[in-house]
Amino acid sequence: MERMTDTAAPAQASDAATPDESATKRVLLAAPRGYCAGVDRAVVTVEKALDLYGPPVYVRKQIVHNKHVVTTLEKRGAIFVDETDEVPEGATVIFSAHGVAPVVHDEAKALSLKTIDATCPLVTKVHREAVRFADDDYDILLIGHEGHEEVVGTSGEAPEHITLVQSPDHVDEVEVRDPEKVVWLSQTTLSVDETMETVRRLREKFPQLQDPPSDDICYATQNRQLAVKQMAPETDLMIVVGSTNSSNSVRLVEVAIEHGAKDGHLVDYADEIDESWLEGVQTVGVTSGASVPEVLVRDVLDFLARHGFEDVKAITAAEESLLFALPNELRRDLKARQGKEADKIRHDAGSLH
Repeated sequence: MERMTDTAAPAQASDAATPDESATKRVLLAAPRGYCAGVDRAVVTVEKALDLYGPPVYVRKQIVHNKHVVTTLEKRGAIFVDETDEVPEGATVIFSAHGVAPVVHDEAKALSLKTIDATCPLVTKVHREAVRFADDDYDILLIGHEGHEEVVGTSGEAPEHITLVQSPDHVDEVEVRDPEKVVWLSQTTLSVDETMETVRRLREKFPQLQDPPSDDICYATQNRQLAVKQMAPETDLMIVVGSTNSSNSVRLVEVAIEHGAKDGHLVDYADEIDESWLEGVQTVGVTSGASVPEVLVRDVLDFLARHGFEDVKAITAAEESLLFALPNELRRDLKARQGKEADKIRHDAGSLH
């Protein structure tokens, strides 16, 4: 699987627009975009597991919300399932980057499954916050989208204490036991602006509302939205590369429109771009969700270049350098295999003497 890079240049096309036409056409390319540290860790986890254990390796839910990533891993031998009981007893199963509820770990144990937890560490942080506040008997207002895997996993940590708040419009319906013992947490992939508006309304209703120890909306979500906000006022068309079930990708289109882009569309692949979208367009913004490999962005840039949009300008909102270590279970097994290989090399070398 290809990793995210900071730059991408479209190929020169033989059928490019004439110089007069192309002089007015340009692409604003968001940076950062694409893979975040949590997604990279999750995808590499599946790749390494396939190398180490051999196929099939089972993955509960989509490892990340991207059609191309899932299809590519399926071709290598990953089998994606919706529920734990679809995994054969004793097999290896990887939990997705979005996290799972404690009951899922219990189900896996009952089936004697070998589990590898690829939950993004930033999502794990939210889980721990939920447990801690529940232990202190707080009511937890979880801002997020009903049915999203991350919300299901977090809610499962303390179901008796958590109330889901889906948007600012849902605040009036929220009730708590003690207005002086209430805290908010959030799904990590939401619109920053909408989440803060939801928090503002919650605080109007519950003045003693506590903030989480740190901002739960992940750095990658914020940075990608920030780049889009900077680009949007100059953009006639925003193309966001990402899948429809990717919350952070869908939010990028919404943020673009809210902040001045005249039009915006979400596509998985370049061939989904409708040429009619480009009619009368001078500036196209391009970005990608946090689960999108860079090769898909390059394909979009190539498509745009063939239609006269060869001038590409990077819009850098932030620099990202965060990396996460692979899951402990996988690192342990990788280390054990490396040890065996080293022993074999030493043994073979000794046999030669």
